Amino acid sequence: MKILAVCGSGLGTSFMVEMNINQAFEELGVTGVEVSHSDLSSAAPGDADVYFLAKDIAESGEHLGEIVVLDNIIDMDELREKVRKLAEDKDLI
Repeated sequence: MKILAVCGSGLGTSFMVEMNINQAFEELGVTGVEVSHSDLSSAAPGDADVYFLAKDIAESGEHLGEIVVLDNIIDMDELREKVRKLAEDKDLI
């Protein structure tokens, strides 16, 4: 499965989210997931199976496909919860 962390502009925020997603999967013991990052203008449908976006850009990213919306991109508890739910939904755990 491929995941793309997407931010509005630049790549700093999306890179941080990418690292946190990787950490959350590692904590769950999930392997074989490819996580990368991009800015919104560069992200395209088909780049990933699932896209993680901040709440403020979620509407602009709806065209990408399956999205996971983060209400607070620095809240690790929220991220862990959403990664766990995704892993369960995709039968990874």
